[in-house]
Amino acid sequence: MRQPISIALLAAALLAGSVCRAEVVVIVSARNPVKALSSEQAADLFLGVSADFPNGLHAVPIDQSEGSPVRDAFYQRSSGKAPAQMKAYWARMLFTGRGQPPVESGDSAAVKRLVADNPNLVGYIDRSALDPSVRAVLTIH
Repeated sequence: MRQPISIALLAAALLAGSVCRAEVVVIVSARNPVKALSSEQAADLFLGVSADFPNGLHAVPIDQSEGSPVRDAFYQRSSGKAPAQMKAYWARMLFTGRGQPPVESGDSAAVKRLVADNPNLVGYIDRSALDPSVRAVLTIH
């Protein structure tokens, strides 16, 4: 019986280590006029509290795939919510009709491609994936 527990602990430790190491940035298209977002503004966009950038432009948040270390780090650091808490949050929001979770779109490369092509999208990626097609508007610490 001890082996499954040890494997589970090892997996949890590896996941926690990868979440802690990821340097996450919130991004918009290089064509989007928004230059910066506060931590609260970014969290509000991704939690469905707000539907617009501070300048009034409609914002469409794009999530990384469930289970992504970058996604887990983003939500843990921006909202203080672990993956299970995010699932529960969106289950409540859907059940009460108060919101829809962001569309999932793969990894940092996939999110970056989508955001680069549409000024209304906002996403988050690992800092190492940044290039001139997108602009970092917030670094999540």
